[in-house]
Amino acid sequence: MPRVSLWFVRASLVYLALGFTLGAALLANKGVAVGPAVWRLLPLHIEASLVGWVLQLVMGVAYWIFPRFGMTPAQRGREGLAWLAFWLLNAGLWGVGLAGFTGSPGGVATLGRVAEAGAAVVMAVNIWARARASGLSPM
Repeated sequence: MPRVSLWFVRASLVYLALGFTLGAALLANKGVAVGPAVWRLLPLHIEASLVGWVLQLVMGVAYWIFPRFGMTPAQRGREGLAWLAFWLLNAGLWGVGLAGFTGSPGGVATLGRVAEAGAAVVMAVNIWARARASGLSPM
């Protein structure tokens, strides 16, 4: 497994734990009301669970698994682009999550979403050439 895929997968597991923890705090607050401030964790919980865990896991596995039939590691694409996608995704995740938590203006959240979209575009460009028929099926 390439190092960048390893980082994607490990980071996704960290975000899974963070999402579960924040979700547990939100759920506990419903049973035993600590205060309304706990609900400010909701945007960070959503970002950690959906973007941090799911999207990051998908991107890491996609970079690792796409060269399937007879490809060498050198044909994986540019590893620098995969690292750029990793850092853009994480920066965007924290930008959006913390903007919702702190109630800061929409500019920070918008920049975070732009970074997340940029990460998706960079990763798609990097693996686009490898998405092809295997030759083993009639498709």
